Amino acid sequence: MNPLLLAIETSCDETAVAVLRGRVLLASEVASQGAAHQPYGGVVPEVAARHHLRHAPRLLARATRDADISLGQVAAFAATSGPGLASSLMIGASLAKGLALGFDKPYLAINHLEGHLLSPFFGSEAGIEPNVALIVSGGHTMLVEVSGVADYRVIGRTVDDAAGEAFDKVAKMLGFAYPGGPEIERCAQGGDPARFDLPRSMLHSGDANFSFSGLKTAVRYLLPKISPDDQRDLCASFQRAVVDVLVAKTIAAARAARCRLVTVSGGVSCNGELRARMSLGCEQAGLELRFAAPLLCTDNAAMIAFAALLRLERGASTPLTTEIDPNLALV
Repeated sequence: MNPLLLAIETSCDETAVAVLRGRVLLASEVASQGAAHQPYGGVVPEVAARHHLRHAPRLLARATRDADISLGQVAAFAATSGPGLASSLMIGASLAKGLALGFDKPYLAINHLEGHLLSPFFGSEAGIEPNVALIVSGGHTMLVEVSGVADYRVIGRTVDDAAGEAFDKVAKMLGFAYPGGPEIERCAQGGDPARFDLPRSMLHSGDANFSFSGLKTAVRYLLPKISPDDQRDLCASFQRAVVDVLVAKTIAAARAARCRLVTVSGGVSCNGELRARMSLGCEQAGLELRFAAPLLCTDNAAMIAFAALLRLERGASTPLTTEIDPNLALV
């Protein structure tokens, strides 16, 4: 059975539509709003909602055209129902519900975090293998023990800023464009990551939780004391501090769970330093490692469609009366 699914993602500032036939991706469209939010140094909910309203119909038409399907052929419609910005979530969920109602097809409300969590297995016929997963993005940094679809245990999370949020805030301090993570990584190239001794908060806390607020504050206090010529070293030192904590905590969590496989997903997982050091750390620890494909790391509807497919295969669907939840928990 290869059902045709259409999914919509509007949890924050990316509008996305994807079409999946079984495990084959037929179309994936994403409209970024980075330029619209750049003057504000971050996402403005009202601006994001207006852009979703503008982009969603266009992306829907383009996705169905590229997939060479009609909406009447779709077996089920899915949308991100949380967590995220309420005004953004409402647009995607309302559109998917309307399509499900109009064509009398099932609707699936998908947790954005589950989309990231399962994305390293996108398209796999072998199913979801047990793993310890690091989700690391602008809004979330968490470690999850995954036993199978819908069988998750959160074992650690950030107690303050997410890693991606820390990247963006430090980038803003340095006057870089939004989103700041890629700008920090570019500036760090060729810099000395040992130049500035920045804190690795909660590195030895004995649990799987994270904290990046103190690191961000340390950079703020350091900035008036350095020259523009030191910026490359500062970015390299900041990036190394974040990556050190992410790698060490993830490997420790996998060992504690006696799990041989580590997966990494979310926007920050595109960071080259994180990929290189996580790969080395897992190799040295005798662990297998699987990253989500780069195109599935930032917000996208393909991962939402994949999560919806796995739930549909288990006979799941969602009542159309189900509301969005901006604070939706993974478990």
